[in-house]
Amino acid sequence: MAVATGTVEVVPEPGRPRAATLLVNGVPSSFVDLDDPGLLDFEYMQQAAAVVEVVAGRRADLAVLHLGAGGCALARALAHRYPEARQLAVELDGDLARLAREWFDLPRAPRLRLRTGEARAELARLPDATYDVVARDVFAGDRTPPHLTTVEFAQDARRVLRTGGVYVANCADRPPLSLAKAELATLSTVFAHVGVVAEPAQLRGRRYGNLLLVATDDPALLDDAGLARGLRTLPVPARLLSGDEARALAGAAAPLRDPQAAAVTGDVLPD
Repeated sequence: MAVATGTVEVVPEPGRPRAATLLVNGVPSSFVDLDDPGLLDFEYMQQAAAVVEVVAGRRADLAVLHLGAGGCALARALAHRYPEARQLAVELDGDLARLAREWFDLPRAPRLRLRTGEARAELARLPDATYDVVARDVFAGDRTPPHLTTVEFAQDARRVLRTGGVYVANCADRPPLSLAKAELATLSTVFAHVGVVAEPAQLRGRRYGNLLLVATDDPALLDDAGLARGLRTLPVPARLLSGDEARALAGAAAPLRDPQAAAVTGDVLPD
């Protein structure tokens, strides 16, 4: 089906007539099972949910901002797990947002509001200290748009977080993980504590895949024993690198900056 930014297709799961994968421009975007609203099939979404679980354990009034909605699989699962949570999902393609609501039995406002708009522009309009989690999952093809990977973007994400909040970002990368390393360096200039989650082979840069970047000013979040345990016990066990290990992975990578800022500082521009 044609939408404003290309095409979408719902591909049913064999043997599960009420489960399907949403393809956006031919790329898998979400997996939804109408009979299991808490199910997350994509590994990076399972990892993100494990991070959110730590935050949710400390907040009775959890608020989550999703930049990039797709089929809203993560938002739908979080609404099931945390019925009192308040969520906003920003999606560039209004047609896709409307179809996702029609197809996937999404919770209604105020539990889950959908807003059409460009992620960075909508982020800039939000008040300070409004959300506990900001989740970035925006792609153009197989890459995150460069303007959503910079220091200036991360600063705005940090601005809308409440005390103890966390920024999580889906970073698709291939060996030698140059983009993930640059994003780690970028986030390290904005947040006090930064980590990366992935399965071990992915962290060793052996294949293309998704890494989950995690950034916070909370000194306890990335050291939480429950988080490490939750990641290890996922269907595909994952590992969290933080502190010195995250810095070692980033190596000498330079932070990514907006073009105007980079021209002033001499930093590397995003590809």
